[in-house]
Amino acid sequence: MSRTLQYLRRTTIAGPALLLLAIIFTPALHAQLPAGTRDAASERQQDPLRMQASEALQKGDYATAAKLLSTLAEKNPNDAQVLYNLGSAQDALDQTPQAEGSYRRAIAASPNLLEPHLALGLLLARTGKTAEAHTELAAAAAIPNGDPALRGRAYRAMARIDQPGNPSGASDELLAALKLTPETPDDILLAGELAQANNDPAAAEAAFRRLIAADPDNAEATAALVHLLLQQKKTDQAEPLLNAALKKHPDDPALNAQLASLYESDENPANAAKALPIVEKLHAANPQDASVVRLLARLYSRNGQYDKALPLVAALSAASPNDPTLLDDQADILIRLHRSGEAQPLLQRAIADPKAFPTPQAYGVAASHLAFAASANNDPTTTLRALELRDKVLAQTPSSLFLAATAHDKLHQVKQASDLYKQFLSVAKGQYPDEEWEAKHRLVSLEHMK
Repeated sequence: MSRTLQYLRRTTIAGPALLLLAIIFTPALHAQLPAGTRDAASERQQDPLRMQASEALQKGDYATAAKLLSTLAEKNPNDAQVLYNLGSAQDALDQTPQAEGSYRRAIAASPNLLEPHLALGLLLARTGKTAEAHTELAAAAAIPNGDPALRGRAYRAMARIDQPGNPSGASDELLAALKLTPETPDDILLAGELAQANNDPAAAEAAFRRLIAADPDNAEATAALVHLLLQQKKTDQAEPLLNAALKKHPDDPALNAQLASLYESDENPANAAKALPIVEKLHAANPQDASVVRLLARLYSRNGQYDKALPLVAALSAASPNDPTLLDDQADILIRLHRSGEAQPLLQRAIADPKAFPTPQAYGVAASHLAFAASANNDPTTTLRALELRDKVLAQTPSSLFLAATAHDKLHQVKQASDLYKQFLSVAKGQYPDEEWEAKHRLVSLEHMK
């Protein structure tokens, strides 16, 4: 799960990874990066403002500290420690542009001072500038006489940045961090996630189980292990883990979403029905969580509650107009509500860019829906065009053969229609009684038209 709640990808992977990113890149740098390293008595002799600023930082009075440090920075424009302390106070006040500027000035004044490189790297990562962040964090980690704990933190932050696109590099960075500082529970979790990303599920499972053994109440580790087990279709192992974890963390959104997904994927209707109340509760607690909304809409659709599913998917599609899978979901619901006229333009928008779909199969399903909508709208030309696109990525089915036959029939293309009706009947074998009755009667009529 999205990874998070898996419907929740959305996806992604991962839910625990994103949560740890938020912790690593928190703006409260003062908690991990001591605001000053100079002796207080020395500061007092040099300038009383330094002592006052230091006291304000220690008390957490960042507004006062920022004012005092701004004055000090004006008097001492090349004092790297003053500039760094000013950036720390501004960072704690969420004055991001000002903090970035102060950190950069500190680095310019003293390139070998570790703290501003690390602070700037974390700030840039927090604001999505990951390439710049990586550069600053690498600079911090490379300072040989720097505090090992801070260098280790720089390596860990780089590992989190590299995790999505460069898991091998992230693994190396994590190992570098572990050479500097002891392993933490977060390190074990990250190691498992990286093993999973590096296609080593056995190592990933071993890491997650090791963390759970050391900390049985770790909900993130349980969610990560369950996600891995669900990927491997080991639902018999995943379900008891989830139920045990939910007894301790009944309101944990990731665990609840995973249990709902497990039930939803179950072919047993009785188990599948258990998912809906779980997700309704999740949605009530997290109404803006797109992954939860999408899972709830899918469950409503599966239960035939299309009137409840439609507004949920429509809202998601409006918020993400370039997501073709949401357009497809919305159109599919409209078709089931016998509103094919509204569905067809949505599907035509959706299939305009095949590469925007997560898989060719997903694109083929959307093309199938367009063929069905166009057929219901008496648009045989669009039906055949959609089926042509569909058949490039999906095998023919009795339904697709029947749609093609009726489209050729409407266009008075007798030979093609007759051949396709016969192909349909040869594979339908009683599964589609209404369509088979129609195909037989149309074949009789078409014989008189030859």
